[in-house]
Amino acid sequence: MPQALLPIIPHGATPINDLISVVGNGAQWTYYCGVQPIFQHADDDRRSFRMFTAQLCCQGACTQAQIVRSFGVSKNSVLRSVAKYRQEGIEGFYRRRRGRGASVLTPEVTAQAQQQIDLGRTRRKVADELGVQYDTLRKAIRQGRLREPTPPRAEEGDRKPAASPGSMTAGSESPLAPRAATDKSARSQADAAAGDQMGIACTRPCERVLASLGALPAGATTQFQPCRDVSYGGVLCALPALAENGLFRHLESLPVLSGYYMTLHVILLLAYMALCRIKAVEQLQYDTPGELGKLMGLDRIPEVRCLRKKMSQLSQNEAPQQWAGILSQQWMEQSPERAGTLYADGHVRLYHGQQTALPRRYVARQRLCLRGTTDYWINDALGQPFFSVERPIDHGLLEVLRNDIVPRLLKDVPGQPTPEQLQDNPYLSRFAIVFDREGYSPAFFREMWQQHRIACITYHKYPKEDWPEAEFTETPVPLPGGEVLSLKLAERGSWIGDRREGLWVREVRKLNLSGHQTSLVSTAYGRLGPENAGRLLSRWSQENFFRYMMEHYAIDALNEYRTEVIPGTSRPVVNPAWRELDHQSRVLKGRLTQRQARFAALTLHPQAEPSEIENWERQKADLREQIEQAEHELAGLKERVKSTPHHVAWDELPTEHKFQRLAPSRKCLTDTVKLVAYRAETALAMIVREELSHEDEARALIRDLFRSDADLHPDPAAGVLTVRLHTLANPRSNRAIQHLLDHLNAAEYTYPGTNLRLTYTLVTSPSTGCNVPS
Repeated sequence: MPQALLPIIPHGATPINDLISVVGNGAQWTYYCGVQPIFQHADDDRRSFRMFTAQLCCQGACTQAQIVRSFGVSKNSVLRSVAKYRQEGIEGFYRRRRGRGASVLTPEVTAQAQQQIDLGRTRRKVADELGVQYDTLRKAIRQGRLREPTPPRAEEGDRKPAASPGSMTAGSESPLAPRAATDKSARSQADAAAGDQMGIACTRPCERVLASLGALPAGATTQFQPCRDVSYGGVLCALPALAENGLFRHLESLPVLSGYYMTLHVILLLAYMALCRIKAVEQLQYDTPGELGKLMGLDRIPEVRCLRKKMSQLSQNEAPQQWAGILSQQWMEQSPERAGTLYADGHVRLYHGQQTALPRRYVARQRLCLRGTTDYWINDALGQPFFSVERPIDHGLLEVLRNDIVPRLLKDVPGQPTPEQLQDNPYLSRFAIVFDREGYSPAFFREMWQQHRIACITYHKYPKEDWPEAEFTETPVPLPGGEVLSLKLAERGSWIGDRREGLWVREVRKLNLSGHQTSLVSTAYGRLGPENAGRLLSRWSQENFFRYMMEHYAIDALNEYRTEVIPGTSRPVVNPAWRELDHQSRVLKGRLTQRQARFAALTLHPQAEPSEIENWERQKADLREQIEQAEHELAGLKERVKSTPHHVAWDELPTEHKFQRLAPSRKCLTDTVKLVAYRAETALAMIVREELSHEDEARALIRDLFRSDADLHPDPAAGVLTVRLHTLANPRSNRAIQHLLDHLNAAEYTYPGTNLRLTYTLVTSPSTGCNVPS
């Protein structure tokens, strides 16, 4: 005879029978067998409710009468659910219903309806404008023939009186009722409660289960909730600028992700991390995942391991390089006047790991030779980046300009003159490249002008004697940013280089207050001397870009530890045998110099005792012998250095001296997102600067804005997502931010993947209200 079980149920649960009970909190329902949870679904998820209650009945855990009595649903509804479970199983409850074909929605009408829906029109308005029945339009949306960015708030025609799991207990919240705005404490409790089931802040279990089964091809839906005091809420102000700079364009060039988080979610999260100064993926484990998830319309952001996996999938087959190339070309097309003068400079990205022995190179900022990879960047006159070229085997700026940068610029720079225009005007150039003294080469200047008609602007590496100060006059110099400086300039035509490879250039000199003359040379013959001087003096913008990106965006951070074999290259590398001989000769030459100095100090005959004179003569003889021996050894080393090849082909390099490069794909993905974020931050800073007396404070104010809290108020019926920013430190900052919000509201930007138009407000006093209405 079976032993009877005592009715053990959790505290606060509603018993269905002695074994099964249910607990509801207004947002989700949890079913228990004894005190052990066995199933959970959202309050408005009627499919999961019908499926699980039918499963309980079919497995004998409950009777149909107990389901009817406990939940207040009709007997016919339970009978239909049980019959469907027995015939079709669990999949039958989630299978899309089959309906009749469209008799009114022709392809032309369907296209017009989709266009109206994309503009944010409600179903009722679309049906009235197109002259179709409301139910016809609703069925087309339900069947997937029409798509809505987000499920709209139910309208009159959509609402049907139906029982729901929410009606099983008194005082429970209806799924159609608007939810109240939650604060951080309430969200923290809900996230912690979800951690006992599926994971911290995983409050959408049904979607996650469907995604794990492959039944969610479009990924998680973007659904915003009313929230107060969301961390990093101010970063939503950057969305219009991010979109304008191409963050959401051409994402189809990246691999397609599957699961809960899609490509849009990963790219947007990386942009938020860059703007909020979360410099590494590992730092996400110290931030609340649910708070960042609320900014993206999700329950939470992916954990560190999941995000790394998604980034690896997006970085396959050099897809980030293709995406970065498309964005770079579009940035140039958006500002053709800035793309007419380009700035090229190298930046050494240091590597302190042990995976590979990268070659050493001189790092100017540390004045040391350290291991690393050189990246050559191309920026505009304001410091905004276009692209970079990685060089694990580096032969200097001229080599990368000649082989990689110039061919790409000839293809991408917009607005270049036609061959007829170049022929008619012998002083006209396609565009100009500005670089520092590293690129000074009269032969290179001549090659660029004669073969491509590209102008070069740089400092004179070997200026001759000073010019008379009488030639210098106060000259207004326009800078690319709009500023005008007054400098003492003088200009001449000068011949640089030898007779065979030299050429005539425009030489402009600036007289400094100290009397020193700074000389610059240019082959931009069609531009005035002050204009060329302004272009070269703006090189500080690119230097500031490097410093700012290292400090705030961690552009030098190591994104992964993986290394790759350097693909087949024809570039030679330094011969290790030559390097060793050169090192030995340098060491020996230093010793010889020290001994010669000591010998010179003993040249004078001392006025001393005979014993001391004898000791002095012995020291001189020993030093003379050491010097002669060192000179002989040094002469032999020099001959060996001359006979040893300085460079060898990569294939001829000994195996023990070969190295690998750092894996570039994931680095390129994160760098591209960081470049978009930097350009977006620059655009916002330019707007804020209009209201600041100290323009240098613009970026600091924007950084504070990104890290500030905000309130979110979504209104799907009106198609609006209101972002209410909290007041800043002082009225001056509030005025500048309000000026920025006016520009953002005028843009009327729609959140990607939804029909919610972003509107921004700044709460500056209690009278304006700080709380999101429930």
